[in-house]
Amino acid sequence: MKNVLVLGAGGQIAQWVIRSLATSESVHQTLLLRDPKKLTGKEPANAAMVIGNVLDKRLLEDAVAGQDIVYANLTGEDLDKQAHAIIAAMKRTGVKRLIFVLSLGIYDEVPGAFGEWNNENIGEDLKPFRRAADAIEASGLDYTILRPAWLTDEDEVDYEITGKDQPFKGTVVSRKSVGDLVGRIIVDPARYVGANLGLNKPGSDGDKPCFM
Repeated sequence: MKNVLVLGAGGQIAQWVIRSLATSESVHQTLLLRDPKKLTGKEPANAAMVIGNVLDKRLLEDAVAGQDIVYANLTGEDLDKQAHAIIAAMKRTGVKRLIFVLSLGIYDEVPGAFGEWNNENIGEDLKPFRRAADAIEASGLDYTILRPAWLTDEDEVDYEITGKDQPFKGTVVSRKSVGDLVGRIIVDPARYVGANLGLNKPGSDGDKPCFM
């Protein structure tokens, strides 16, 4: 049995991951949500619920203990503090495998007019994301960082990957696509250990996202 902790389980990307794992008899999910209103009553049979905040040290440590994989789908101006809390809890409980979804643009890796547009629109908001990424990379954990493009609700799995040292491609990617990659890593945890990956929909290049 593989034990997976989903942090930020009410998020839209996380919901795709949770559904993809719902029928697996070899996976047990623990879903941590801040807002109990996001509980639908249709949670998978292989999932247990925890209501709380990742900054609650005791609650987080209890949730992390015994897990094989921690998948974080979080946001906020305190994201770096959340990342530090997760890293500390994982170290205290001996859990090594971490998947963390962040954002494009944290390394000024987005080229051209779209990169300028992205920086003008969310550059300041990305500072805690960058600090979170730096903490994760320095943590000594078996991490995978994902940096998706601007997110869409398209019901499609269509994405390509760029490395940290490569220019970012495209402008958008579906939440379902990000969820697909997270699910694949959970199924095969040796995949992309130590990787920091950009995700985009092929052929979506432009000066700004298509929906803007």
